[in-house]
Amino acid sequence: METLIKEITAQSIEEAVKILKNGGIIGMPTETVYGLAGAGTMPEAVKKIYAAKGRPSDNPLIAHVHESYDISRLVYIEHKYIRELIKAYMPGPLTLVMKSRGVICKEAVCGGDTLAVRMPSHKGCRALLKAADMPLVAPSANISKHTSPVTAQQVYEDMHGKIPLILDGGKCTGGIESTVLDVTEQVPRILRAGLITKEMIEKITGACEIAQHKEGDKVRSPGVKYRHYRPACETALYAADDIGGVLKRYDEECAAGKRAYIMCSDEAAKNFPGKNLLPLGGTGEEIASNLYDMLLKGEKVADIIIAVDMPREDGVYLGITNRLRKACG
Repeated sequence: METLIKEITAQSIEEAVKILKNGGIIGMPTETVYGLAGAGTMPEAVKKIYAAKGRPSDNPLIAHVHESYDISRLVYIEHKYIRELIKAYMPGPLTLVMKSRGVICKEAVCGGDTLAVRMPSHKGCRALLKAADMPLVAPSANISKHTSPVTAQQVYEDMHGKIPLILDGGKCTGGIESTVLDVTEQVPRILRAGLITKEMIEKITGACEIAQHKEGDKVRSPGVKYRHYRPACETALYAADDIGGVLKRYDEECAAGKRAYIMCSDEAAKNFPGKNLLPLGGTGEEIASNLYDMLLKGEKVADIIIAVDMPREDGVYLGITNRLRKACG
C-alpha cells in the first residue's frame, strides 16, 4: 500500500472522508498528537487500527467528534458539571469518560460500558470531523509503545505501507495527549494527566481526584496500563537534582564510544555546558509541546538519551512527568 501525505485542503478532506466511510483508516492531526483515525461504528475499521499499531486489544480508544455533534447520542451525560466542563474546555485537549450508549462498537471500548469522548481544537481536524459528521476513534498514530508523533512525517515513519493517507496539519502545538477525565461519578477523576490540569478542572467542579491505577482495574482510558512513548534508543532518567549523576553517566557513555545526549529543560541545561543537548524549553507548555519531538529527534542521533526529570509535578508538569517517566524511566 502506498502512503501519501497531503496538506489539508477541501479536496484532501473529501478523499479522507471517502476512505473513512468505506471502513479505511487515516492519519489525522489534532492539537495534541497525530491520531490514527477510523469510523467508531465500524468494527472492521477499528480492527485495522489495532492491527496497524500492534496495539493490545484491551486498550480502549477515544471517540473524536466536532463541537456541534450531540455527544448525548453516544453517551449518558449524568452530572451537571459535565456540561460546564464542555463549555469551559471543549473543543480542546480534554477527554471525558462517560457511560456508553453502545453506538461505538464494542471493539473500540474493549467490551466495557464506558466511552471516552473528545472534541479536538485543531482547525484541520475540526474540518475533517465536520465533513465526516461521525465519531472517529483515534489513538496516537504510531507503533504501539513507540513515541507519539507530532508531525505528519513522524506518522509516515511508523505507518507507511499500512494506511493510504496522512493529512498534514503541521506540528502539533500541545505535544502530549489529552487529559482523560472520568466523569461517571459525582467527583471527577483524572485517569491520564494532560494540558487541562487538575487545578483547571477544580475551578469548574470544586473537587477532582487523581486515579491510582491498580492491577486488575477495568481499563477506561488509553495510556494507563502499558509502557508507552519509548524512543528507539536506550534511555535513562535522573532526578532533577542529580546533576552529578547525569554528568557521570554522560561521561561514561561517551568514554564507551556511545553518542550520548542529555534531554532537559532550559533551566537544567545551564548545568551541562558543552554537552550534547535535546532542549525541551522553558515553560511547562513549551516542554509539553517539545517532549515527543525531542524524543523522536533524539532516537535518530543518540545511542542513549539521558533525561532529567522535572522538579515539580503540579499543573501541566503532572502530565509531563507521567510521559517522561514512561518514556525514559
